[in-house]
Amino acid sequence: MPPSPDSAAGGTPDSVAGGAPVDRAAAGGGIPVRFTLNGRPLATPVDPAERLLDLLRYRLGLTGTKEGCGEGECGACTVWIDGVPCNSCLVFAWAVEGADVRTVESASHEEVAPLLATGATQCGACTPGVVMTALWLVRHPELLRERTIREMMAGNLCRCTGYDGIVQGVEAALSRAPSSKTAAAIADNP
Repeated sequence: MPPSPDSAAGGTPDSVAGGAPVDRAAAGGGIPVRFTLNGRPLATPVDPAERLLDLLRYRLGLTGTKEGCGEGECGACTVWIDGVPCNSCLVFAWAVEGADVRTVESASHEEVAPLLATGATQCGACTPGVVMTALWLVRHPELLRERTIREMMAGNLCRCTGYDGIVQGVEAALSRAPSSKTAAAIADNP
């Protein structure tokens, strides 16, 4: 069971008989938040201390986004907020008011296929964050003119792959991308 927003903030969680935490936001209290989630408008109340990660996983059932460290170090919880990769464990849910949030569930099979084909995914703990960061790189290949794929993926920790499969997967996805910017980025920084 995830820590309650109150315990994450250092307080004592509200509880019912048996000690189960009460989700005040789901019970109708909290801050009303409206945002777009994977292309669909959403309005929901959130507890002031609720993390975006917990809202996505435990209240909205989007369990693709994983919690690894809870401290913004591992990247397993990476989502896009207004097109920028962010660690959802570090973002309060209320902070996405008016934003466009994309999770790994929004990725198509065609987008993920190059990563699967190169062994970029193994145990699955880091996979959602790796996928979201890799897809962001495919959409922003110009960043690879000054940085390597390995450097750009450094915020996503993986214990299984040794990163070679991840780098090869991103390279394969970039080679499939229709943009001339992509070809130029690969040619400048293999």
